[in-house]
Amino acid sequence: MADTTSQLLLGSGLTVVSHPLMYVKMLVQVGHEPLPPTLGRNLFGRQVYQLPGLFSYAKHIISIDGKKGLFKGLAPRLCAGAVGTVVHSKVLQCYQNQNQAEEGENEQKENCSSLDQIIKETTQEMVARSAATLITHPFHVITLRCMVQFIGRETKYDGVLGSVVTIYKEEGILGFFAGLVPRLLGDILSLWICNMAAYLINTYALENGAVNEIKSYSQALTGFLASMLTYPFVLVSNLMAVNNCGLAGGRLPYAPVYTSWVDCWRQLSKEGNTNRGNSLFFRKVPAGKSYVYEQKRFY
Repeated sequence: MADTTSQLLLGSGLTVVSHPLMYVKMLVQVGHEPLPPTLGRNLFGRQVYQLPGLFSYAKHIISIDGKKGLFKGLAPRLCAGAVGTVVHSKVLQCYQNQNQAEEGENEQKENCSSLDQIIKETTQEMVARSAATLITHPFHVITLRCMVQFIGRETKYDGVLGSVVTIYKEEGILGFFAGLVPRLLGDILSLWICNMAAYLINTYALENGAVNEIKSYSQALTGFLASMLTYPFVLVSNLMAVNNCGLAGGRLPYAPVYTSWVDCWRQLSKEGNTNRGNSLFFRKVPAGKSYVYEQKRFY
């Protein structure tokens, strides 16, 4: 209970601190570019036209909505984080009790570096994460829609309860799970890629004792690489969560009405936008695109 409480407090604190970053990232993912490109220099010192980064974008939001505007959608995100932490913890606790019953008190635990143990632990973590994602996805949808309202200055999604009523009336139960499938797929792929890559590195690439201390960093490295590889799933999931929901950011000119998440993926791939919003620094102007000031986007 104490561990769960500490996780809730830590998670809530990190959510509050990171919320402005997620807010800006979501608006960039949708394609909203309120500030025109400026002439700057890249890492090699060459002059290039760049899009505003995180801080410039955040200042723009503050100039319109004030500092509190950076925390739009925070309440449902905090709800998602709290519920997700409890569900994740409870599922893992059930697995832990089951494992203890199977192994017995006097039986030695398997070597944690064995492939079977890695597969078993990853499978259990996958189930726990998937359960948490499934239950908290409605809060995630509300969070994203609250954020996207910045584009059209709407107030359609106001508060958690009001948003729940709005989604249920207009879209039914399925509206709460818009974008769920690509999000689940991305989470599952990222977890397996991360854990299996870390196992292979620790087992075969870092066998020597001189580099054993590096093994502790392999999980973080493989996690970063896995998140980059599965980022298109995150983008597609977020776009589907706001697609055709009655907000300016979820319809033309920002996005067509996608028939499915596969259709969304195909169109993003065709446009070369599967990594849009992946980086909030050193953002280069899309090749072959023209900035439309009136629509605050590239065309």
